[in-house]
Amino acid sequence: MAEEMLEVSVWRGAAEGRFVAYAVPRRANQTVLDLVSHIQQRLEPGLSYRFACRVGMCGSCAMTVNGKPRWTCRTHVARVAGADGRVEIAPLRNMPVIKDLACDLAPFFDKWSRARGRFAPTQTRTDDFAPVAPASIQRQAADAGIECIGCAVCYSACDVVAWNPDYLGPAALNRAWTLHNDARDGAHTARLAAVAGDAGCHACHSHQSCTEHCPKQISPTLSIAGLKRASALAALKGEI
Repeated sequence: MAEEMLEVSVWRGAAEGRFVAYAVPRRANQTVLDLVSHIQQRLEPGLSYRFACRVGMCGSCAMTVNGKPRWTCRTHVARVAGADGRVEIAPLRNMPVIKDLACDLAPFFDKWSRARGRFAPTQTRTDDFAPVAPASIQRQAADAGIECIGCAVCYSACDVVAWNPDYLGPAALNRAWTLHNDARDGAHTARLAAVAGDAGCHACHSHQSCTEHCPKQISPTLSIAGLKRASALAALKGEI
């Protein structure tokens, strides 16, 4: 009996490149990352891509699969391959391509910095631990978005980033919202000022592409809506 094969088209090159088709044996419970690894190990040693944990913890294996950004280690071929057995794999959108399936994530993380996505402590290491009430509205709002691992899937899916490269993007704004709801943080006003500009939360069109594609089931759209309310209120009070 002939072995069943998949036709896997993989992006080769940088910004200027092309798709190259490879024949890969189909296996039970096969993931898209398995396809890429087979090609690199058996057919094309020069293929560049990223992965680490293989279990959906690090997010480094994110790629565009049949037009949608996904974690390739958690995406089974059976879910995405067409009836003709074809799979198309490309790098994430909205970021410079270094080579093949590997993107330069520097612009993505630079925007986390611009959104002041770093905790600003108000106490020193000699102080007692600050109590945080788990049932508080602020804690629950932070919990809803705190599981983001920075995989950039939402950033790749975002239409506004594609139209406006200066837009901070859903991941950076989601991070800003979680910190805004942290009672221990001391940079709330400065952070709202950082995310309220033309390239900040008010640039979001609420298409919810980020929410639809987030592998962690986070809703950056909801976080951004919170920032819109908070920054508007701060502006009315003359705080920003």
